Amino acid sequence: MVGALENIRVDSDSWDTVLDDLLNTCCARPFDLLGWHPSRTARGLVLRIWRPDAIDVDVIDEITGSKLGTATSIAPGLFELNFPDISEPHAYHLLVTNAQCHQFMANDPYQFSSLCHTEPVIHHYWLHHTLGAHLHSVTLSDHTWQGVMFRIYAPHARSVSVIGSFNHWDGRLHQMASSNSGIWRLFIPEVKEGDLYKFELKDQNGQLLPHKADPFSFYAEQPPGNASIVYDPKKYQWQGKEWHQHQGLDRPVSIYEVHLGSWKKGKRGQLLNYTELAEQLVPYVKGMGFTHVEFLPLHEHPFNGSWGYQPVGLFAPTSRYGDPDELKALIDRFHDAGIGVILDWVPAHFPSDSHGLAHFDGTHLYEYEDPRRGWHPDWQTHIYNYGLSEVRNFLISNALFWFEQFRVDGLRVDAVASMLYLDYSRGEGEWEPNVLGGNEHLEAVQFIKELNEAVYQNYPDAMMIAEESTSWPGVSMPTYDNGLGFGYKWNMGWMNDTLNYMIRYPEHRRYHHDQILFSMVYNYSEHFILPLSHDEVVHGKGTLLTRMPGDEWQQFANLRALYGYMFGHPGKKLLFMGAELGSRREWNHDGQLDWFLPEENEFSSGLTIMVRHLNSTYQSLPALWHSDYDPTGFQWLITDDELQSVIAFSRHTFSDTPVVVVCNFTPVVRQKYRLGVPEAGTWKEVFNTDSSEFSGSGVMNPSLLVTEPLPMHHQLHSLVMTLPPLATVFLHLTE
Repeated sequence: MVGALENIRVDSDSWDTVLDDLLNTCCARPFDLLGWHPSRTARGLVLRIWRPDAIDVDVIDEITGSKLGTATSIAPGLFELNFPDISEPHAYHLLVTNAQCHQFMANDPYQFSSLCHTEPVIHHYWLHHTLGAHLHSVTLSDHTWQGVMFRIYAPHARSVSVIGSFNHWDGRLHQMASSNSGIWRLFIPEVKEGDLYKFELKDQNGQLLPHKADPFSFYAEQPPGNASIVYDPKKYQWQGKEWHQHQGLDRPVSIYEVHLGSWKKGKRGQLLNYTELAEQLVPYVKGMGFTHVEFLPLHEHPFNGSWGYQPVGLFAPTSRYGDPDELKALIDRFHDAGIGVILDWVPAHFPSDSHGLAHFDGTHLYEYEDPRRGWHPDWQTHIYNYGLSEVRNFLISNALFWFEQFRVDGLRVDAVASMLYLDYSRGEGEWEPNVLGGNEHLEAVQFIKELNEAVYQNYPDAMMIAEESTSWPGVSMPTYDNGLGFGYKWNMGWMNDTLNYMIRYPEHRRYHHDQILFSMVYNYSEHFILPLSHDEVVHGKGTLLTRMPGDEWQQFANLRALYGYMFGHPGKKLLFMGAELGSRREWNHDGQLDWFLPEENEFSSGLTIMVRHLNSTYQSLPALWHSDYDPTGFQWLITDDELQSVIAFSRHTFSDTPVVVVCNFTPVVRQKYRLGVPEAGTWKEVFNTDSSEFSGSGVMNPSLLVTEPLPMHHQLHSLVMTLPPLATVFLHLTE
């Protein structure tokens, strides 16, 4: 029975120790002294009560409401009441009189000894089911209390107290019970959803540490308070049935990457909340034709300028935009619109904010102690100790939490390269080789493999995406094939080579022709996503548009040609928000996108229209996505026309008609250009970035292009077409 009498007899030495610890707010065994106990000197039971804020305490029967007696003060803050005629504990509450002679009712958490001494069943990849603050009901003597069970892992702490809005942030009142597992626990009745709380810890030497937020908090307060908030994660009623997109490699994927705080502001310049974003962002993404949306990190983060990449509360979606249920409703709306949801996830580092994980229980509980492994010089942040099973379980539990509780369709794992290499961004003498003498971070590698195995075992349709910028082999290959186990990898090489090519003046591109070709040399080594991400429009880089050469017309033409080439190239696609507008202002996380541009600038309007058409065309042609990772689905047609900066290739599948992609990266119109094609027949121009509808010059091809049996470009048949200036054209073989 919960609350049943614990057969604990405290000798005088232990009594003095526990009492002294209580008085000094560093007690690890409060139940040894408090609550119901056999009387030490007589028959029956004795009730001991800890109320350091009281001068007088009456004990009230919880069932009848009658007064059971007035407790006697036997030490500062400690009260005792003997019950010689009972052998079983009674349910009770307290009538407390404080030093100001104010009376109030209070519940005593120390009457629930059995509950707090019971070791919970811990599922290592589902720690959030047990740790943190969980709404709980307890029945004792036919009375049921509603409250919260607090559990926190702090194995090296001398003591832990729960402090919060329900106890005036007084660490003396609710001192938690320790355990051999390192998990501290205390059930506090009548704590309810919405109450604020933190943990007050003292290290092994009894030194008070900064108040800590709950690492497993489901909801958190904004700075400067930074408190955790009691929240019920089970109350939201999902509107649709459990929904996950089919995420096979043979599906079209076009991702719209979004920073929620700066996508659009309210009329008064305020942040849009999750509900307002559901009304505005969902139809916009749907109308633009994207298949997925990717949120920059939504974990709670105190520093807005980190864009979410310095998270403190991994289990708490940021309250900047509303509560967790409102985020669930936003995701519900995206799913209802047929759009998958991907979340940026940050297991590579965490900030040193005093209320966070750093030096959590007075030791390096979450981070490596050695700064050569535990401190990131670029970001001035701590690094998780991937060698500890407790840390790996914490991170993997969090990854599974987002799939389980928020039904996300995928995680994009940030800064994987920084995890893989011990010498990442470190000079000589600033790092230590592994046991084999190499620079590979073997513990991080094992964690990544374990992470991906756990996610795919529980959510087979998940998208696990690595932002990994090096040539580490097998990032997106299965762990059983010695890979890291991700489903996809960002193709940073394609992004860098392509942008380095496109920023050159057209007359110089002929000298760098290999840059636009090189990506196909390694294309099938990974399951690549082609990213034009937020990193390309910050830190003085300008915008994609301003990096394009030439006058305004040429800049927009170059940008349209780039997007066309990107969507024709093998690999899934990602565009950062605003890429469809053609802004000249670098992204500002405190501002919003330049939504006025399509109304004021015809080229911007044309670009927006083109991106919408490009998404539609891409998804309607299986040849452009079905065989992204199959070498037989791609064939170069033109690689050697560097003098005119023209390339062409075909995309095809076994069951669908092919698409030929032709790019002219100069502003010169190429009339009567003969192109070898993989099949004889009638071809149709189905997409042209130079269309006047997109504010291009309108150099188009006839609706039908018929092949001739004239060999060209190592093909048996060819056709004659016009290459529009600074443009990408898709040709489709008609049925």
